[in-house]
Amino acid sequence: MSVTVIDASAVAAVVFDEPEAAPVLASVEQSILAPSLLRYEMASICAVKLMRDPRQAKITLDRYRLFTGLEIEFAEPEWDLLPVLARQWELTAYDAAYLQLALTRNAPLVTLDARLAAAYDKAARLASRRP
Repeated sequence: MSVTVIDASAVAAVVFDEPEAAPVLASVEQSILAPSLLRYEMASICAVKLMRDPRQAKITLDRYRLFTGLEIEFAEPEWDLLPVLARQWELTAYDAAYLQLALTRNAPLVTLDARLAAAYDKAARLASRRP
């Protein structure tokens, strides 16, 4: 079964109904895979939204609850590789987890993070050149 790896920026756009949601949804045609840290990142994004606009707390929490209904397969990254990938591609270890899963599974990566997207494009090109 083929999968698409999706990061927190893309999931948050859909869950919180942000303008970037439509292109994200159009980019996902397969089952969704993410590192388990996505749960923490989504909780953190929700907490920030609650702090920034407490008047919208009910709507924010209702939208956050939609996240638990999404069909996402969670996987653990290869932890030993994360510091190396993060350093190699100048990413956080969090972003390296998404990159590592996408590269290991030979899967597309959907993200709104320009730095992560650029790293994925370069790393995927390099990986495709290997015999």
